Parts: sequence; structure tokens; C-alpha cells
Amino acid sequence: MKTGAGLIACPRCDALHVEEELPVGVTARCIRCGGVLARPRAGAFTQIIALAITTMVLVIAAVFFPFLEISRMGLGHGTSLFGVAMAFSDGFLAPLVVVILGAVIGLPALRAALLVYTLLPLARGRPPYAHAVRAFRLSEQMKPWSMAEIFIIGTAVAMVKVGGLATISFGPAFWAFIALVFVSVANRSFMCSTTIWDAIEDAGARTDGREMVQSA
Repeated sequence: MKTGAGLIACPRCDALHVEEELPVGVTARCIRCGGVLARPRAGAFTQIIALAITTMVLVIAAVFFPFLEISRMGLGHGTSLFGVAMAFSDGFLAPLVVVILGAVIGLPALRAALLVYTLLPLARGRPPYAHAVRAFRLSEQMKPWSMAEIFIIGTAVAMVKVGGLATISFGPAFWAFIALVFVSVANRSFMCSTTIWDAIEDAGARTDGREMVQSA
């Protein structure tokens, strides 16, 4: 109890529970709020890696492929997210564009890359890479700031307002963004942070210093 070893905190209400090894397919829930504490699944690491790679491919498609085309009275103009960023790269809105693209595009891609870096050796039954603990901790910290869903909602609202003034045609990047949202949701449903931390610790990596206290 002095070091916190053997305890797990609920991510919702911070209630402490005694940590136990769970068989595959069993879900541990908080006795106070019912939140999921751990949910190990067979082959989950491989599925998360596949979804993370899919995320990176969809991000590239969403950036460089045509996003939408607006036409009126026979005149049309199409653009991509990269083209929009370049259009505002010299103006006073450039910092805002960088922040938006970072939250919408950069963070999902970076988080997917960090997950692949963390889980790839674990899925193969090998020791984790040198900076796997920092990589996974950073990916967890970035989770609330990934705003692909918010971007889609904002785009839908804007399309409703513009739809009465011109004809709008969605490009492949728009549908890639829609697929990115669904892939992100699927990734969250497969991923259990507690199981990943346990796998990293079982592989011999030091996560929070408690392993050193136990061995002393």
C-alpha cells in the first residue's frame, strides 16, 4: 500500500482496486461506477497494430487527395486539406491552420505511429523497444486532443449552410476522413491501456518505478 504496487485506479472515479491477472475474455469493472478497468482479448495487439497502420494510410489520403469541390453556374473549384493549408500559409491565419491540422491530422497519425512502435515487439513475443514506455504514455496523453470527429461535425455543419448556395461534391479525402473516424472508434474498443501496461511490465520494462521497489 505504501508504494501502490498491486493496485489499479479506475480511470473514471479513481477508486482503487486490487489488481489481479485476468484470463482472456474476462472484463474487470469498477465496483463504484462500473467503468472498465481491464479487458484482455486474444490477438488484440495485432488488431490494434493493423488499425493503427490503417489510420496512418487514411491520414495520408485525407491530406493529399481532393477533399471536396464546390460548383455554381458551371464554375467549380476543388481543393484538398494540404491545398487549404498552403493557401493560408502566408497570412495571419497560418498559426491557426497549423494548430487545426495538427489536432485533426497530426495527432491521430503520431498516436498511431506510437502505438505501432509500442505494440509491434509485444505482439511478436519480444521485449519492448527502448522507449516504449515513453511512447505509450505520450500516446495516452494525446488521446483527448485527437479531434478528427470534431472536424467532421464542423464540416457537416458548414456543408449544410453552403449547400443552399452551391453544389457540393465530396472527394475521396472526405470519405477517407469518415473511415478514419470509424477506425479510431474501433481502435478504442479493442485497446485496453491496463493490459498494455501489464504486457510492458511483464516484458521487463520499467514503467513507474514500482518494479524496483518490489525487488528491493
